[in-house]
Amino acid sequence: MVRRSGRRPGNQDTKQSILEAARTAFAEIGYDKASIRAIAAAAQVDPALVHHYFGTKEKLFLASMNSPIDPAVLIPQAMAGPREEAGERLVALVLRVWDSPAGGAAVALLRSAVSNEWTARLMREFLVTQVLRRAITVLDIDEKEAPTRAALVATQIGGLALVRYVLKVEPVASAPAEQLVAALAPTVQRYLTGDLPGVFET
Repeated sequence: MVRRSGRRPGNQDTKQSILEAARTAFAEIGYDKASIRAIAAAAQVDPALVHHYFGTKEKLFLASMNSPIDPAVLIPQAMAGPREEAGERLVALVLRVWDSPAGGAAVALLRSAVSNEWTARLMREFLVTQVLRRAITVLDIDEKEAPTRAALVATQIGGLALVRYVLKVEPVASAPAEQLVAALAPTVQRYLTGDLPGVFET
């Protein structure tokens, strides 16, 4: 039987080719602009094969990031509860994941992102589109304010991850998670839902 032109056989090399094409697309043009069809074309496979291996674009993105978590599951769980406690739950979730054995992959990615612009783009896309955007959506925050609020939250989450897991600055590096939650949650909460004088004034 003659195989369709441009389609690779279904094996591990094919999956790797798809993942490489996906990483390139997500890093170069971002999660929102990347498409399954374009990624398939870059990998020289049929789009149906991408769906077969990875399902949705979101699942493909998580696979390309080697993500230890599925934000689609964890973020809604973390955000469930009183709106005024969302910052506390978000910081607690981040620490729980990064302090767990599964956090090793995230730490390795963060270390790479510090020195590699390509990896930094992937990390940024993951943080913004998969974590912060979900949290903002669940909290029903004004869409005009959402990008700024998400970016401000990222300063705290990203800074915490860098200081605790990469630079390992004491006493933050060895502090109990509950202490860090108590210290950071009020600031994250303010960025999420609080008043930010001078930020949104026109």
